[in-house]
Amino acid sequence: MVSEITYRVIYGDTDSGKVMYYGNYLRVMEIARTEFIRNNAGISYKEIEEKYKLLLPVVEVYVRYKHPAFYDDLLVVATKIKELKPHKIIFEYTFKRQNLLVAEGYTVHVPINHQGKLIKFPEELFNLLKNLV
Repeated sequence: MVSEITYRVIYGDTDSGKVMYYGNYLRVMEIARTEFIRNNAGISYKEIEEKYKLLLPVVEVYVRYKHPAFYDDLLVVATKIKELKPHKIIFEYTFKRQNLLVAEGYTVHVPINHQGKLIKFPEELFNLLKNLV
């Protein structure tokens, strides 16, 4: 399952050359990921944290920049779950401007409890996420 959001590059996203600063892609990935879960799983990240008593920190991130995004560009960010295992989930992202691939990447997350210990996804949540792969 793929979900898309649109994101307008604001002035504050850019560097002195009015090109989107590389680190801001990670922030947009977070927006896209949380909206993917909200719109497709019917539950928010906040509700997941509260209901299942877990957190999903990013433990690995990768971005490949193909073309620059500029101030005021409208980007389409597609998100999907690339892989789901009992101890991790990988989200994959593409950033496009008028069908031109601007960037692509992924984030790896692991479920941990509130003491920071690695745990398995609760069965109910795992099955919910499995339906989105």
